Amino acid sequence: MSPLIAVGIGNTTIKLGVTDVVTGQWQLLHEWDTAEFELGDVAGDLPNESCRWRVASVHRAAEQTLRQWQQASRSRDDYLALSYKDLPLEINVEFPERVGMDRLIAAVAANQRRETNCPAIIVDAGTAITVDLVDADGVFQGGVILPGFRLSARALADGTDLLPNVDATFPAEAPRVIGKSTTEAIRSGLFWGGVGAIRELVSRTVAELQTSPQIFVTGGDAERLTGYLANDAQFVSDLVLRGIVLACRDQDLLARISHNTASARPPDLS
Repeated sequence: MSPLIAVGIGNTTIKLGVTDVVTGQWQLLHEWDTAEFELGDVAGDLPNESCRWRVASVHRAAEQTLRQWQQASRSRDDYLALSYKDLPLEINVEFPERVGMDRLIAAVAANQRRETNCPAIIVDAGTAITVDLVDADGVFQGGVILPGFRLSARALADGTDLLPNVDATFPAEAPRVIGKSTTEAIRSGLFWGGVGAIRELVSRTVAELQTSPQIFVTGGDAERLTGYLANDAQFVSDLVLRGIVLACRDQDLLARISHNTASARPPDLS
């Protein structure tokens, strides 16, 4: 089986992982800012043999850049940008083709991680913050979308005369609640406002479910948030890449079943 190159393309970051689908162990992991994406950074580290590229993208221009590079540099590889039809996931929304692939792929991974008969809430904190529900039967039921930290910070700066566009990343520690400067006040509002919004959405979802779901958290801004959402919230940095591997593994299984079924058919003697 050829190696799998799983790529999750978001509006803020791009993650790439190389793995053997059977073992699921990462042989290479790399991450870029989407605006600074340059695959040449890791081209020499990719396997020499023919690979399968499976891509989950919500950024069309970046996906096109990746596709063009692959066709020019590794034309023997098999490339597929995944759609909702490629996923081992039942989707109960009005327009499944309009749901971000990052949300659906994360749901595939959460389905594999959640306990049997236990629903899951998936929080993805990136350019946008999404809070999605997979029910106890493993069906993606949709969710909520709100602006992420950087998008909110930019909106404040663009929509006012004097407020600055502040650094909306929180790599070290959460900001103190009461800001002693305009910048500190904005950063506090971004972070604790995000925490409050997510906690409220989770709380209302739990009330509708009338049962306790598992909570999985992913995305570029998620690790700092996780401890403030729920005591048992699980941060999974590679949730989207794991979902791509699972989708590919499911496709392999279906292909083997189809091949074995075709081989077992009696010859056509007509």
